[in-house]
Amino acid sequence: MIRHLAFAITAFACFTSVSQATDWSDIAFPVKTHDFGTVAVGAKTEFPFSVVNTMSSGIHIQSVRASCGCTTPIVVDQYVAPGATGTILARFNTSTFKGKKGATLTVVIDQPFYSEVRLRVDGYIRSDMVFYPGSIDFGKIAQGEATSKSTKVLYAGRSDWQIVDIRSNKPWLMPVIKETVREGGRVNYELSVDLREDAPTGSFLDELVVVTNDRSMPNVPLKVSGQVDSALSISPQAIAFGSIKTGEAFTKSLVLMGREPFQVESITAEGWQIDFQPTTELKKMQMVSATFKYVGNGSGPQKASFEIKTSGANSVTAKGLVTADIRVQ
Repeated sequence: MIRHLAFAITAFACFTSVSQATDWSDIAFPVKTHDFGTVAVGAKTEFPFSVVNTMSSGIHIQSVRASCGCTTPIVVDQYVAPGATGTILARFNTSTFKGKKGATLTVVIDQPFYSEVRLRVDGYIRSDMVFYPGSIDFGKIAQGEATSKSTKVLYAGRSDWQIVDIRSNKPWLMPVIKETVREGGRVNYELSVDLREDAPTGSFLDELVVVTNDRSMPNVPLKVSGQVDSALSISPQAIAFGSIKTGEAFTKSLVLMGREPFQVESITAEGWQIDFQPTTELKKMQMVSATFKYVGNGSGPQKASFEIKTSGANSVTAKGLVTADIRVQ
């Protein structure tokens, strides 16, 4: 009994000290509202609300309820330890709802003290435009491996409707759009996304913006996600030499990181002669000075993958990208 009373007093003191500066929920929930904007039917539309615990006691989320079925709350972290950050995911149900929708998410916290915090999401689910599937998920990809995924954009409405642009804020995510059907007010597109070989390692969650000729709602987001894995990483992974002459040599310092100690056996690229001083020690990090010389037959903009291979029975490889504008002498 005394122990519980002491804990309650400690929690209350912590709560009081935080409240004196500001509402504690403003610290625990730095973002309380989110506008999804305009989204397509079937689009995977989610937003993670952060739960930041700056107190000395853990935060336990008892439940989260939504005021509207258009949004499903998902408690990713039921318990948030002191100094840690948890997540409550708000999922917009774009497959079953249409039009202007919004929901209040009531977060019920029962530890270290009882409290209710309200979060808000809003958005407009347009009924005339569908993504199928609703997002592009690359899954797990080996670093240095170029790959492609696609989705369909289905539209029913105006006969003059069209997609005029696709915007990506990542240079290694390259979207391509192709119209496949146009019959009266029905228009279909194939939207493919190329993941370049210089995509950085780690998980990514991003979005493309599909730009249409709609005056009122021209921009529609599309989620793109994946995880790039590699036993060997290269920095820099993309090397751009700019305008150079055939046979002109340039030296770059490369930092290589491996999961296990390694030595570098070779560095190769089609159309390029790459000279380097072989490493002599087994280490998890190697610094290599490599000299690149273009010896190919092409001219103008050139792009090639360069591959670094380690030695030994457990040899691994990693790929990067080298580009240059070749001027023939």
